Amino acid sequence: MPQLFRVLILLLALLAPATAHAQAGPQRTERIEAELVSMSQWAAPGSTAVVAIRQKIQPGWHTYWRNPGDSGGATSLTWALPAGITAGDIVWPLPDRQRLQTLVNYGYEDAVYLPVPIELPASVRPGTTVPLEVEALFLVCSDEMCVPDELTLRLDLPIREGAAPLTATHGAAIQTILEQSPRPAGIDARATVLDGVITLTATGGPLAGQDPGPVYFFPFEGGVIDHAAAQSGSWGPQGLTLVITGGGKTRSGGLAGPMGGVLDTRLGAFEISATPGEPLPGATGSGDLAPAEEGAGPTAATAPTGIGAFVQAALFALLGGLILNLMPCVFPILAMKAASLTASAHDAAHARRDGLAFLAGVLVTFLILAGVLLGLRAAGEAVGWGFQLQSPPVTAGLALLMLAVALNLSSVFQIGAGLQGAGSGPLSRLPGGAGAFFTGALAVVVAAPCTAPFMAFALGAALVMPWPMALVVFLMLGLGLALPFVIVSLSPGLLRRLPRPGPWMERLKTLLAFPMYGTALWLAWVFSRQTGAEGLGLLFVAGLLLAFALWLLGMAQTERIHGRRGLMHLVAGVAVLILAGAAMVLTAKAPAQTASATASAQGGDALVSSPWSAEAVAAARAEGRPVLVNFTADWCVTCKINERTSLATNDVKRAMEATNAVYLVGDWTRRDDAITAELQRHGRSGVPLYLLYAPGSDEPRILPQLLTGGLVVQALEDAAPAS
Repeated sequence: MPQLFRVLILLLALLAPATAHAQAGPQRTERIEAELVSMSQWAAPGSTAVVAIRQKIQPGWHTYWRNPGDSGGATSLTWALPAGITAGDIVWPLPDRQRLQTLVNYGYEDAVYLPVPIELPASVRPGTTVPLEVEALFLVCSDEMCVPDELTLRLDLPIREGAAPLTATHGAAIQTILEQSPRPAGIDARATVLDGVITLTATGGPLAGQDPGPVYFFPFEGGVIDHAAAQSGSWGPQGLTLVITGGGKTRSGGLAGPMGGVLDTRLGAFEISATPGEPLPGATGSGDLAPAEEGAGPTAATAPTGIGAFVQAALFALLGGLILNLMPCVFPILAMKAASLTASAHDAAHARRDGLAFLAGVLVTFLILAGVLLGLRAAGEAVGWGFQLQSPPVTAGLALLMLAVALNLSSVFQIGAGLQGAGSGPLSRLPGGAGAFFTGALAVVVAAPCTAPFMAFALGAALVMPWPMALVVFLMLGLGLALPFVIVSLSPGLLRRLPRPGPWMERLKTLLAFPMYGTALWLAWVFSRQTGAEGLGLLFVAGLLLAFALWLLGMAQTERIHGRRGLMHLVAGVAVLILAGAAMVLTAKAPAQTASATASAQGGDALVSSPWSAEAVAAARAEGRPVLVNFTADWCVTCKINERTSLATNDVKRAMEATNAVYLVGDWTRRDDAITAELQRHGRSGVPLYLLYAPGSDEPRILPQLLTGGLVVQALEDAAPAS
C-alpha cells in the first residue's frame, strides 16, 4: 500500500496543472502570463486600493467573462489576505463576442486587466507593506482545447499617507477600465417573453433622446438568451427596444425573475436589470438600431497546441474511474460483477466475451449519459453529473429494477438459462454477453453519480471542452471503471485461480442477491427523501406487486420444466405485472416533498445545520465566523458515509463549537439550479463538495472528497480567527 500511494502522488505531480509559487512578478504557463499589479504606487490607511489581475494571453487562446456564453468558465479568484483586509468582486471589462461554429462565447484575448477593490482598515501602519496573495484559476481555451491553468500571484502593497499617483506601468490602463466598465445609470428596463422571444425595452438615463448606435445585450446568466443569435431592434425618444432570441431557460419556462446584464451601446456600457412586464413606452419610433458587430474571436483552424492538456484530462478521468471501483457507491454492483465473472471463469472464450461486453455496456451508458448531460447544458439547463438520480421517477424505476435483479439472483424467476442448468454451473441470468452488457450499464447508472478523487478535475474540464473532446474524457472515465473486470476476464492465469464450477456457484448466486436487495432499499429511501411518505407507500405497493408477478412467472417456468404448460401462473403473472406497472405510474406522479420537510428530516444529525444559500454564507461571514458548507445528496453513498464517520463525530462537534463555526448543508438530492451553479463555480460537476470559509478570506478552502474527522477538525482550527 505505501508503494501504491507513492505512485499515485508521483502521477498527480506529473499530471497536475502548471502552478507557480507565491512570489511577486509575472507567473506563466504555456498559454497565459498573469501578474497581480496595483493601480497606484501606494495605498493609504483606511482607503480602498485597486489591484488587478493582468492577463497576457497567447495568440489563439482566450479567457472568459463572468458569463462565458455557450461554453467555458469565468476566471475565479481565491484570496489569502491579512486579517482585516477584504477583497471585493472583480470589475469585469466588457468582453468580446467570440464565435466558434454555432457557438458564441464571451471572453478576452491578448491582454486584459481584471480590477479588484481591496478594502484596507485604518489600523494598517504607514511605512509597512501589505502582502496580497491570490490563487487565480483561468480557463484558457483555443478553438480546439480548454485548459484550466491555476497560478498563485502575489503583490506587496506599500502603505503611505496621502493620495498616491498612478503606477507608471499599469496605472493608466487600470484606471481606463474602471472608467469605462459597465455600471448602473438610472435606466429602467422591462423584458417581455412571447413564444421564446424576448422583447427588451430600456428607457431613461443616458438613453433618452439619443441614437444609441449599435446595441448588444450581454446577460449575466447563461441560458437566458441564445448567445449566437443576432439581436435587432429600434430606438425612440426615451430609449431603445431589442428583440432577442431566448435561450433554453427562457423557452422552457419564461423568466422567473429580473434579467440582469450589460447593455453595450455607442453611448457607453450600462448595467441594467430588466423586470418581467409589458414594454416601456417611448422605446421605438425614431429608427432602427444598427447591427452590432461581433468581436474577432479565436484564431481559426490552427493546429492544436493544447493537446497535452486534453491528454491530462483524459488520464485524470481514467485514474478517477479506476478509483471509483473502490468507492462505496460501487460496492453493490461488485456482486453482479462477481456473479458474471465466476460463471465463465474457466471458459476463456466466454470470459473474454463477458469482459468485452461489460466494457461495452459501461462505455455505451457513459456515452448516453454524457450526451444527455452535454445536451441539457447546451440548452441552458443547470444540471450536473448524477442528474439522473435527481429525478424521483428514475429513482423509483431503478429501485424496482434492483429488486427484480435480486429476485432473479434468488432464483424466484429465471432469465435466459432454465432451471435445468441451475445445479450444473451456469448462473441464471441474461444469456451470454447480453447479461454482461446489462451489468455494465447498471453499474454506470447507479455508481456514476458519486465522484472519486481525480474525477472532479476531469469532469469539470470536460464540461467546458468542445463536445467531441468531452465525450472522449467521459469514455476514459468509463474505461477506468471497467478496466479491472476486463483485465481479469482477459487473463487466463488469474481466471484459473478461481474455483471450478459446481453447486457452490448456486449458493454464491443466492448470497449475492442480498447486496442487490440492499441497493433497492437504499434507492427506496432516496425516493422517500424526494417525495415523502405518500410516495414511499406507493413504491412499496409497486414493489410488492412486482415481486408477486415475478414469483408467478417463476412458477410458470418451473411447471414448464416439469412438462406442464403452466398457463394459469403465466396469465396471472402477466396480469399482476400490469398492475405493478400501473402502481409504478402512480408512484412516478407522487408529489415532491417540500424543501422545508426535507431539511427538517435531517434533524437527527450530530451537527446542527442550516440550509445552504449564498445569503446564509454572507450573513455568517459578516459575523466573522468560519463557515463549513457540505454539498451532498441522499443518493451519494460517499456523502452519507463522510457525514456519518467524519462530520458527525464528537470531535468535529466540539471543534465547531470551539471555533463558533456555522454548518450549512446544500441538499442536491433533487435538482437545485443554485447548488449546480455553485458547484460549477468551484470547478465541480457533482457531489460531494466541502467548502470551508475562513474569516477574512473571500474564497473558501476546498476539502478532500474523502474526509476524516481529524482532517475536518484541523481545517476548522486553521480557519478559526486568531484570538
